[in-house]
Amino acid sequence: MPEDVGDPMFDQWPADLAGRVPGDVIQTRDVTATAAPIVLAPVRRVVLLKFRSTDAVGAPSFATATFVIPAAAWTGAGQRPVVVNNLPIDALARRCTAGYTMAHGFSGTSSVTDLVPPTTELAVARGYAVLIPDHEGPRMAYAEPYVAGHAVLDSIRAVRRLLPGEFGDSRFAMHGYSGGAIATRGAVGLIDSYAPELARVIVGAALGGVPADYRILSHSMDANLASGFLMAAAFGIARERPELLAQMNNLARWAAISPIKDSCDTVFALAGAGMLPIEIAARTPDVLHGPLAERIFAITRMDGMKSPAPLYVYNGAQDFWIPAQGPREYYARQCALGARAVYRDVVGEHIIGMAAGYPGAAIWVDQRLQGIPAPNEC
Repeated sequence: MPEDVGDPMFDQWPADLAGRVPGDVIQTRDVTATAAPIVLAPVRRVVLLKFRSTDAVGAPSFATATFVIPAAAWTGAGQRPVVVNNLPIDALARRCTAGYTMAHGFSGTSSVTDLVPPTTELAVARGYAVLIPDHEGPRMAYAEPYVAGHAVLDSIRAVRRLLPGEFGDSRFAMHGYSGGAIATRGAVGLIDSYAPELARVIVGAALGGVPADYRILSHSMDANLASGFLMAAAFGIARERPELLAQMNNLARWAAISPIKDSCDTVFALAGAGMLPIEIAARTPDVLHGPLAERIFAITRMDGMKSPAPLYVYNGAQDFWIPAQGPREYYARQCALGARAVYRDVVGEHIIGMAAGYPGAAIWVDQRLQGIPAPNEC
């Protein structure tokens, strides 16, 4: 498990979690003084929220999120809309979250993807509030879509309960790329079963560079420069699904209790330079084709879970780490379930694809928040 960071908001498990309902606000903290210089756009208030959530197997848990309220008054129709900015946290340590950075200021563990692309800044300048969930949960379960989906949905519940007069009837729309797309896909897939009251509240979700099928990624990210991220994802999922620990050899178990367990995306990127296969950490050969791997692949695909919110899915056509096959098949599955969806191939691999696809996704999200009906190309 990740080490404590010395801040009870992120470290302390409340004793009364079982008696609370998902989305109950446990604690708040005004972090305007440290967060305003990071946001750059004028803000009235920035609040760190701690709220009750649910882990991957249905047990009570908690999560944190940062809520940014612009300084300018909202002059549009209805209550001020909210952009849910699901950032690609891609980390195993609590210091690597956007919430920790917003509460404590920039550090060596802050990620450039907290600011690039500038979703928060553009949304605040547009007059929208921004909700930034720390969607890996207290165990920092990197790549686990159920934990992430629960945390995102419960963060929306928490805002609506904390400030009902200002945001109780607001439209919410999500945007997430790569690791943030894991959280976005998890959230929209769980709306009907976990938070059905939010089906009318969440008016759209844009997700790009989508890790939609981990079976595909187990081949595209293994034994190459992305191998550090694949191994970190295995550790992150194992924090919520400990049956994976039984497949780890002594080297992997040492790594799981070494300082690696508190690393961020820059460490994963450097680890990929070794281009090591995941079998180096496994007790059995060809572990990615074993029964446990197949079970995890099936669970994390979230098959049969229709998004009640309209979708905008995009991916780099030349992305070799997150091949477009996965997002295309996800789009097709959602269409078959009856969802309203749009898919766009954009030029580039994972990084160029992010830049190429972002403007279209941002415009699509803006239109949903303005109340314009979503197109459907299924």
